[in-house]
Amino acid sequence: LSLTMTLYVRRKSFFNHCLKISKKNEVHEGGRWLQMCRSKTSAPKNFCDYESMRRTYNIRVPQRFNFAKDVLEQWETKEKNGQRSSLPALWWVNDSGVEVRWSFEELGFHSRRLANVLHQECSLERGDRVFLILPRVPEWWLVNVACLRTGTVLIPGTSQLTARDICHRLQASGAKCVITDETLAPLLDTVASDCPSISTKLLLSHRAIHGWGNLTELMGKVSDDHVCMDTRSDEAMTIFFTSGTTGSPKMTQHSHCSYGLGLTVNGRYWLDLTEQDVFWNTSDTGWAKSAWSSVFAPWIQGACVFIHHMPRFDTSTTLSSYPITTFCTAPTAYRMLVQDDISRFTFKALEHCLCAGEPINPEVMWKWKELTGLDIYEGYGQTETVLIAGTFKGMKIKPGSFGKASPGYDVQVVDEDGSVLPRGQEGDLGIRVKPDRPFSLFTEYTGEPERTAECFRGDFYLTGDRGMMDDEGYLWFIGRADDVILSAGYRIGPFEVENALIEHSAVAESAVVSSPDPVRGEVVKAFVVLTADYKSRDHKELIQELQTHVKTVTAPYKYPRKIEFVDHLPKTVSGKIRRVELRKKEWGQQTSKQIWK
Repeated sequence: LSLTMTLYVRRKSFFNHCLKISKKNEVHEGGRWLQMCRSKTSAPKNFCDYESMRRTYNIRVPQRFNFAKDVLEQWETKEKNGQRSSLPALWWVNDSGVEVRWSFEELGFHSRRLANVLHQECSLERGDRVFLILPRVPEWWLVNVACLRTGTVLIPGTSQLTARDICHRLQASGAKCVITDETLAPLLDTVASDCPSISTKLLLSHRAIHGWGNLTELMGKVSDDHVCMDTRSDEAMTIFFTSGTTGSPKMTQHSHCSYGLGLTVNGRYWLDLTEQDVFWNTSDTGWAKSAWSSVFAPWIQGACVFIHHMPRFDTSTTLSSYPITTFCTAPTAYRMLVQDDISRFTFKALEHCLCAGEPINPEVMWKWKELTGLDIYEGYGQTETVLIAGTFKGMKIKPGSFGKASPGYDVQVVDEDGSVLPRGQEGDLGIRVKPDRPFSLFTEYTGEPERTAECFRGDFYLTGDRGMMDDEGYLWFIGRADDVILSAGYRIGPFEVENALIEHSAVAESAVVSSPDPVRGEVVKAFVVLTADYKSRDHKELIQELQTHVKTVTAPYKYPRKIEFVDHLPKTVSGKIRRVELRKKEWGQQTSKQIWK
């Protein structure tokens, strides 16, 4: 467990350094530093501790379940009876200062109208598929709930899809209805003739466009009286297209219970939400994390879902302007925030910070705690699951580890035969599915039984990630199975190298991938975004300095033999670094021009 010990030593040294800084600032800034840096840890609201949470977790899956009826309508009833807080169910703002606040009753009113549009005006039946591409606008949430009510299967997509992407998704899914705005309508029109399954096109717009039904206008014509569909728990509810490293995107199918009930783990335990909380999740509406943290998890708990409509995350956030109590974002956003002006880190109500999507660097966690007094609780999961593992309130936080297994999951590190490995050994991260398969696991990759079967080995579902478990049951991420670099017989995970690089003051961000080498087969290459103070430095000298730094921080064989300085790294809308693009570039599968589009 050399990694654990290394992180412990570095953490102890870092906090000794912070202590010296704090004493210095007490002289110059008085109580301001103490106010910023004092511990703001809070006790769990919904459970006592990790062990009791695991022990008492027991969700019974009914034969029939529908989130709109069995959760949202229940909160609507409580609201009408004065049994819920006065916070809205949905609180939307944009950069122009416009706000929309809907109670659960108003959410129900508008979603029932939209459900009638889907059923009556579009003639959609239970099981039909609806392809949705909208940015962070209130109507995105209405479509989610309307599809639940009608039993139609929702297929969300990001606004960054190309015409080719859209065509593939429509053809593969056989979607009958598409819903979008004016930005993407022209792209959909160019491929519509190649997608014969489409029978209805709905547009969110203030004007009429030929060939498209106006969503707002149609909602004004129908009744708000709608009876929710009585769906089976195991019935298809949503499909997410997930990009693999090979082959075309897979259609990951979830049932009404796998997300509608399964994400209780996220909302009640990891996010630790109550109806008194205002929760902001920054995920793009095209990704499963948005379903996780912007729909099911918070509303299971009756919390307020906060949305800031902005194209990409901006450090001039609303964290200081609104009473947000719980904040979840990608590590990239935290990296941006900790480089900002510390005087802006004064929050009205913030008490719980979380991250997911990719591993977060320990240095960023420490810096955030230094600036705000708040810990960052890391979570690990994927489209095919709910939260697989995480650091939960009350647990010791080990920077570099994403915590322990979530309730409902038995997570182990397994070998090539599917056997559980001893603590401290690297292997494949897996979830036990035999003798009992967790109900919160995805149903299948729709139409691809072979690719579905490839995810299972022995008694386990494989996440596709490499990791290890320490003596206390904490899980440590090493890298995607296809991200692990094999160099001269050594297995090198990119995350540890990135951690080492970001400790250097010259590095704002980095991404590490494999690069071909005639002798070693592969070597470590780092793409580095420099901080402003180092951009004018001699690059050759800086490369040597960074290489020496990595050698001193981690095992010398892991240092990047190649370093390339770039202005930015390719990322998804939600902020994940797309190492796959960098790796393809290194191995000659893409041109540099394609990479940086």
